[in-house]
Amino acid sequence: MDLQAFKQRILPVQGRLFRLAQLFLRNREEAEDALQDVLMRLWSNRQQLDAYHSVEALAVQMTKNLCLDRLKAHRRQPVTATDDYQNVLATDDSPYRQVELLDSASQMQRLIDALPDQQKLLIHLREVEDYSFDEIEQITGLTTNNIRVILSRTRQRLRDDYLKVNNNETGY
Repeated sequence: MDLQAFKQRILPVQGRLFRLAQLFLRNREEAEDALQDVLMRLWSNRQQLDAYHSVEALAVQMTKNLCLDRLKAHRRQPVTATDDYQNVLATDDSPYRQVELLDSASQMQRLIDALPDQQKLLIHLREVEDYSFDEIEQITGLTTNNIRVILSRTRQRLRDDYLKVNNNETGY
């Protein structure tokens, strides 16, 4: 694979890879470092990339594995930044509504962070990155039916946990 082919096939997915790295690492600088490592590894192995059916799937898998390795090496809990939730707010919302939305987004992010890695990855790929089931199947190696079941159970778990937390806070 030459430079032009690399630019055409790899660089367009750079944003998705960064968002995935940030999902796991919860730190912009570490996510940027992880993305750079993945891009360097892909470039170093560019001659073998033509053998893969989906280079994007390979890049996503590499990003996920690298992030998990970094988390294991650091043995730390991910931290959440309120900057991640600023895009939730609308400018015409009242201050009370803005705080409410930030709290809800923050709570949902904590619930997602508590998910097992496989569920976290699948919910991110499907709901945030809007990958098709076929693309997710290529990335994860899971069957489409298995992906659907895991996503359904994950959504139900998030829904139940979110309602449980909110019902306890409001005293119902």
